[in-house]
Parts: sequence; C-alpha cells; structure tokens
Amino acid sequence: MVQGTKNDTDINLAVYMERLDAYIESQNALNQTLCSSIERVNNNLDELRMWRSRIYGGKTVIIALGVLLLHTTAIMGSFVALINYMNK
Repeated sequence: MVQGTKNDTDINLAVYMERLDAYIESQNALNQTLCSSIERVNNNLDELRMWRSRIYGGKTVIIALGVLLLHTTAIMGSFVALINYMNK
C-alpha cells in the first residue's frame, strides 16, 4: 500500500477546502435568491389579501343596499295597498 506524502495530503486538503468554500459561497447566493423570491411572493400574497378584503367589502355593501331597496319597496307597497284599501 502506497502512502502519500505530507505534502500531497496538504495539497488535497487545500483543494478540498477551496471546493468547500466555493460550495458554501454558492449555497449562500442560492439562499439569498430564495429568500428574496419568498419575500416577493409574501408581498404579492399580502396585496392579494388586501384586494380580496376590498372585494368582500364591496359585495357586502351591494348586498346591504339590495336588502335595503327590497325592504323599502315592500314597506312602500304595503302603504300604497293600505291606502287603496282604506279609500274603497
């Protein structure tokens, strides 16, 4: 079995450390990219939630106005029917 010299081991360790540093740098860059992308997605979700709440608020207002209009029509119709009944 042939053993490498201490110099060969030092060179292999230096190559390994250099590759490890390059890997760590690339992973840090990837993590920063992923974090910025997730942050943009979160911002878009917040904006969508804001618009959804506005739309729900608009629907609620329209439904309330429709119920108010329907109720007013029913009350006015009953007054007109009562007045016509009393005049006969």
